[in-house]
This record gives sequence, C-alpha cells and structure tokens, in this order.
Amino acid sequence: MTPEEGMRKQIEIYRGMTGQQRLQIGFELYELSRALVRAGVRHDHPDWDGQQVEEEVNRRFRRAAGIR
Repeated sequence: MTPEEGMRKQIEIYRGMTGQQRLQIGFELYELSRALVRAGVRHDHPDWDGQQVEEEVNRRFRRAAGIR
C-alpha cells in the first residue's frame, strides 16, 4: 500500500465514524502528544519536580498555539 492509498483508506475509515468517535480520537492524540512532550522535558531536566515539568509542558503547548 502506498502512502497515498493509506491516507485515502484512513479518510474513508474516519468518514464512517460518528462525530463522537472522531472527537475521542482527537482527545487521545492530544493526550499522547502531551505525554511525549512531558517525557522529553523530563529527559532534558531530570532534576525538575512534577510541577516544573507540567509548567514547561503547558508553556510549550501555549507557545505552539500562538499564546504567549
């Protein structure tokens, strides 16, 4: 399967889902991305406590959203 065929198949599957199912996937992807950023921050700053890590994760997500 080529990447283009895979993308068409994925779109076809999404179109067959309910709005609630698609929204749930979006929430899961958001949580996964936060977990990956959190792991990266912990790796870069092993001496930081949980609050410092969460503040940095939040800062990065705000910056990515164009919020300073």
